Amino acid sequence: MDPRSARCTRMVWSLSCFLTCRIPVLAAGSRAWSGPEAHGVEMAVTPSSSDRFSHLALLYYGRGEYLAALGGFIQASRARGDAVFVAVPKRNAQLVYQELGVNSAHVTLVDMAELGRNPARIIPEIKAYAGKHRGQHVCCIGEPIWPGRTGAEIREAIRHEALINLAFRDSLVAVVCPYDSAGLPGSVIADAVRTHPAVVKDRQATASVSYLGPPDLPPRCNRALSRPPAHAETLGYSDDLGPVRSFVATRATCAGLAPPRISDLVLAISELTANTVRHTDGGGTVQVWQTGGEIICQVADTGHLTDPLAWHRPPSDELLGGNGLWLVNQVCDLVQARSSRAGTTVRLHMRLHRHAPRRHASRRTH
Repeated sequence: MDPRSARCTRMVWSLSCFLTCRIPVLAAGSRAWSGPEAHGVEMAVTPSSSDRFSHLALLYYGRGEYLAALGGFIQASRARGDAVFVAVPKRNAQLVYQELGVNSAHVTLVDMAELGRNPARIIPEIKAYAGKHRGQHVCCIGEPIWPGRTGAEIREAIRHEALINLAFRDSLVAVVCPYDSAGLPGSVIADAVRTHPAVVKDRQATASVSYLGPPDLPPRCNRALSRPPAHAETLGYSDDLGPVRSFVATRATCAGLAPPRISDLVLAISELTANTVRHTDGGGTVQVWQTGGEIICQVADTGHLTDPLAWHRPPSDELLGGNGLWLVNQVCDLVQARSSRAGTTVRLHMRLHRHAPRRHASRRTH
């Protein structure tokens, strides 16, 4: 057991930004809590307002501290009548279920390693959940970064964390994001402090002095994408997108991408290049290369997306231009998009050896 998790024996957080009831806190090693009568140390909390958006980074050490924090938050939220959405990596989701006895009828528990493999999927999923509970306060526990994520995934997850502050600022949503202080690099923890208005560390919740606020993003997740490698193959396009689809399908087949995923990649490229034709005066370029266990496709054109949430909106029949960007996020393992007056670059990552991503009944194409 991590010696620092011994602090959970008498763990009390001042979560005045979030909770309107007393917080039960489990002793280290305790089994599940089972309702308002659950034993533990308690502390009265007086929030400034329960009807405001809030976003907190929870910096934890060890399993005991992790479960104590999440257990207290989930139980207090349920006691208040909130809808609760928990998205953490599968191993941690199993811990939450087994140790805390989460009742799936009252708490939605999902594997963040699948939902958040591409971090741009997370905000639309939370918005969809909040839409099902319209008028009700929603509490979300989301762990978008965990040890083992790639550098590219981490940068997009940090970007996602910053955009939460913009996407939900007028919503009845409270978001708590656990960060493994022992397992993650210091740079990740520093960016967590920059993207969250409040931080819990050593049992205390404090305002973040480094918080950037919307629409600002931490510098490293907003830099231009690196240049494609010299061996990347390139194809220009303008009006005729048939050659683009053939080019991508052939390269993906040669790389060993599974046939269903080839169809997904071609569909994503079709959406992006169709946007070029529809929204710009010139054409664009598609580049394809393989690195490690991925095939990567990049689309670049002269368009400029000014909406920072364009890639993070849920599907809607009222969405101008259709749901193409949402669809691209659903079928790809990672999407990196950068846009400026100089143009837009979108990089799609597809892992060569993994099961297909979640399927959706309706795929709306241009």
